[in-house]
Amino acid sequence: MSETKSFVCICCPRGCHLNVQLPELAVTGNSCKRGEEYAKREVSDPRRTITSTVRTTDPERRRLPVKTDGSIPLAKLREAAAALDSVTVSPPVACGDIVLKNVLGLGVNIVATDEIRGQGNG
Repeated sequence: MSETKSFVCICCPRGCHLNVQLPELAVTGNSCKRGEEYAKREVSDPRRTITSTVRTTDPERRRLPVKTDGSIPLAKLREAAAALDSVTVSPPVACGDIVLKNVLGLGVNIVATDEIRGQGNG
């Protein structure tokens, strides 16, 4: 039995309305090859990035913004986000520093997206 999955492509600002015929993985509605690849990946192995914050020991800046340096399987997203609850960083932290290495053994790190230089410095 055939099924169709529909969604909007996020590869570029065009936002093509994609349809994927299952189980064949036949894609329609894409304007470029990237849209076709995105659609196939979205139905076979959907992934997302995490943007969040972690605690700090700096009294001037209690939270530090972070993100994944790659994508995480959608099914593991909540578990990966929950892993951030146990993370506390101490200054100095530079933008791009790894604050949690290899989250859930997925080969993806959580990195700082800002810096903390220390008390009263940012």
